[in-house]
Amino acid sequence: MAKDKDKAPEEQPDRSEQVFLREVDEAVREDQLKNFATRYGIWIFAAVIIGLGSLAGWIFYQNSQNEDSGLRSEEYVAAIDSIRQSNLDGAAKALEPLMEADQAGYRAAAQLLQANIALEKNDPKKAIVGYGKVVADDSLPKPFRDLALIRQTTAEFDTLKPQQVIDRLKSLAVPGNPWFGSAGEMVAVSYLNMGKSDLAGPLFAQLAKDENVPPTIRSRALQMAGVEGIDAVQLDSDDKKVAPPIAVATEGESKE
Repeated sequence: MAKDKDKAPEEQPDRSEQVFLREVDEAVREDQLKNFATRYGIWIFAAVIIGLGSLAGWIFYQNSQNEDSGLRSEEYVAAIDSIRQSNLDGAAKALEPLMEADQAGYRAAAQLLQANIALEKNDPKKAIVGYGKVVADDSLPKPFRDLALIRQTTAEFDTLKPQQVIDRLKSLAVPGNPWFGSAGEMVAVSYLNMGKSDLAGPLFAQLAKDENVPPTIRSRALQMAGVEGIDAVQLDSDDKKVAPPIAVATEGESKE
């Protein structure tokens, strides 16, 4: 019993110390939390508000974009329906809201259709200006701009110098390019107009044997290649005789 009584006074201070340390630790944590909240609380609150605001803005933007795209689609379909009914004036009016649309695809398509309508209404000057606007607009997708360049050059082909046609279309008049048929034919004809049959003939032959070129262009190219003394059919059937791709020459160049 004496021993137990001797130990009790030693254990009591240890328990009191543990309780004291625990209270101090909790007080320190509480003070740290208060300091953190005081120092950073406003920034955390601001970050949460900004995050929620950004999320709400993104959702609203997505919804508005979908609604706007739906409206643009309806306007474009209305224009196409008018064209099918041969109502060119109605189609032109339906395309007006799309001419400055935020969506590059709708804007380019509308401008191209407007130019096509002008051409159908025997107003080539307006059509050429319309095509030129699409060509010059770097914000539009390249396929639309390339198509506009083909259409523009076709519309004013008779008023352009042969070298101007070549300079415009030389980057498109190469095998593998989607516009090789139209661009290549105009470039080949321009070579003929410049008296460069040595460049025109092989290019016509390439057009004639390229299965990706529209059949009507291939047929004309086959005839023109024959006129220039090149049998495109024979070239196509004999791989060893197929001529390599012909580079489109620039002004002053000629195949030797």
